[in-house]
Amino acid sequence: MSALQDNIGAGRRLVVLGGGPGGYPAAFLAADAGFNVTIVEKDPTLGGVCLNRGCIPSKALLHAAKLINETREAAEWGLEYAEPKLDIDKLRAFTQKKVIGKMTGGLKANARGRKVNVMQGTGSFVDAHTIRVISDTGEEDTINYDYCIISTGSSPTQIPIFPHDSPLVWDSTDALKLEEIPETLLVVGGGYIGLEMATVYAALGSKVTIVEMLNRIVAQADPDLAAHLERRMKKTVEQIIVDTRVTEMIADDKVTVTLSGPDHDNTKMSFDRALISVGRTPNSKGIGLENAGVAMADRGFIAVDHQRRTSVPHIFAIGDVVGDPMLAHKASYEAKVVVDVISGKASAYDPIAIPAVVFTDPELAWSGITESEAKAQGVPHRVLSFPWAASGRATTLGRSDGMTKMIIDPHNERVIGVGICGVGAGELIGEGTLAIETGALATDVMMTIHAHPTLSETVMEAAEMLHGASAHIAGRR
Repeated sequence: MSALQDNIGAGRRLVVLGGGPGGYPAAFLAADAGFNVTIVEKDPTLGGVCLNRGCIPSKALLHAAKLINETREAAEWGLEYAEPKLDIDKLRAFTQKKVIGKMTGGLKANARGRKVNVMQGTGSFVDAHTIRVISDTGEEDTINYDYCIISTGSSPTQIPIFPHDSPLVWDSTDALKLEEIPETLLVVGGGYIGLEMATVYAALGSKVTIVEMLNRIVAQADPDLAAHLERRMKKTVEQIIVDTRVTEMIADDKVTVTLSGPDHDNTKMSFDRALISVGRTPNSKGIGLENAGVAMADRGFIAVDHQRRTSVPHIFAIGDVVGDPMLAHKASYEAKVVVDVISGKASAYDPIAIPAVVFTDPELAWSGITESEAKAQGVPHRVLSFPWAASGRATTLGRSDGMTKMIIDPHNERVIGVGICGVGAGELIGEGTLAIETGALATDVMMTIHAHPTLSETVMEAAEMLHGASAHIAGRR
């Protein structure tokens, strides 16, 4: 028996309710630790929304959109390409079979190799030690357990005034099916999902209009970073309308909406399709939490402590169902914490920074405290910024439309936040997150040799602004 298996988990029964990016890592790690593990998943494959109809398929489509845009922009370099020809069936098949199919197949093999029992069906609590599973065919089964991890995720939020039963009105799942490319598309919501889908459909040929009720898109990010994204998106979509609400939506032959805002007094607009992307709601209803005695928090989230333990000591909850941020990597982190806890190890959910990435073009990423949050919370801070216009690598890519900024504690120069807007920002934010998590100082980042020419140098050069200048930006030291 391995060191991992020679512990308190040996022989203990664990049920994981939900096989998404929180559930399946929890199940696999627990199996490695010697637990007898069962996953209850309503989908025919593991991976949850993220893998099957969210993070992964959307990134495949975003890569296709990036390629399309690059062929069009290459003319500025002296490279002429014919207009790309879209085979929508082939693109859909690539996403479904070569991307989703490959990864779900890998998870299936992982579950089999670890002897994790996967039950397809909808699970609900009978009591604090029993779960009932009902399959698609109506067959029932029950599972008794010593521990349970709830990882049921979330679903797209539905606004009552919108006709969600119409095929003309989409949620993110509908948009990712890629069944058609509408001539005109309305995207309601200027957050992560809405902007990513707007990027895809604009590249594929739709005339996209984005309507956001707040006064800017990606309100979670700092305005100076989001401004780079907005400037570029205004060149690729028809229009971005902010500070405006959709007060009415009628789906007939077309989707007709009424807009209300400073520049729109009951303005009527019509579109071929509408994508509703206004957030997500936790999947906590209908799973019998009351039968198990699990207490709830606000807005339908499950209440948990610093170890992700619910009000019932042997029942834990992770991922979207316990609250923001609703991010796959946060759920996976919580899975590790819970498996350590039920294995008898000292562990707690205590990340200093959780990175967030919007996979648009350019990408927008941030980690730790933002400048806006620091100001609102009265946190002492200093901002060090480096424009990508001064980056050699960004210039060679023809993509100097970006910025890297670092938020530091002015008293000890510790890095407390990092924000990046530019191509590949999602890959770069890992360095910022590591700096925050390890308590690095701006000087540590500045004195770390970064390869040249790379975009990662922008993080180093942002740190160099600690002294008022970098090698590529004149200033007073």
